[in-house]
Amino acid sequence: MSQISAHIADLRKSYERAELNEDASHAAPLQQFDQWLQEAVNAQVNEPNAMTVATVGSDLRPSTRVVLIKGYDERGIVWYTNYGSRKGQELGGNPFAALQFHWVELERVVRIEGRVERVSAEESDAYFHSRPLDSRIGAWASPQSQVISGRSVLVANAAKYGAQFLLNPPRPPHWGGFRLVPDRWEFWQGRKSRLHDRLRYELHDGHWLRERLAP
Repeated sequence: MSQISAHIADLRKSYERAELNEDASHAAPLQQFDQWLQEAVNAQVNEPNAMTVATVGSDLRPSTRVVLIKGYDERGIVWYTNYGSRKGQELGGNPFAALQFHWVELERVVRIEGRVERVSAEESDAYFHSRPLDSRIGAWASPQSQVISGRSVLVANAAKYGAQFLLNPPRPPHWGGFRLVPDRWEFWQGRKSRLHDRLRYELHDGHWLRERLAP
């Protein structure tokens, strides 16, 4: 074991950058998220659009992975992927997920939970055709989450589909968007002495109930 394993418990940080209170936060969680995401972009944090997606399979084992948010509005949070991937298959069997954004530099976390649905074919087509050519070919080349013998498989597939489609690859039928429709949000702001600020928003009869949680 490395030396860090013996000292990992000693790594500590005092969170003192900002605060989050009921008076200074938005009544609607989407507005609060929009503000915090904009502040993360303005602060030039590393990949402010990266989020962890947690799903649960039929065996009740949870799994997580990092993806990039590609859109958000009153309907929900959108990302794109291979529908045949592990997350795609797990969402097919259990259409609920949790998302998490962690903006380390701002000492902030946003957690979002809700039901997941596929976006329309038109939305998936529009986003797919906005991607760089290499990314569009990559969507055909990668049998995501499947076992392959080596990287050469991906390279060969990319060459095959690149030659087949040239500059106009269509969207693969197995590739498209998911939208998480939130019914619960939590905004976490690190504070000194581990007395962090946590505001939870839950949907009740079409209205958002905002409550403070103990850290």
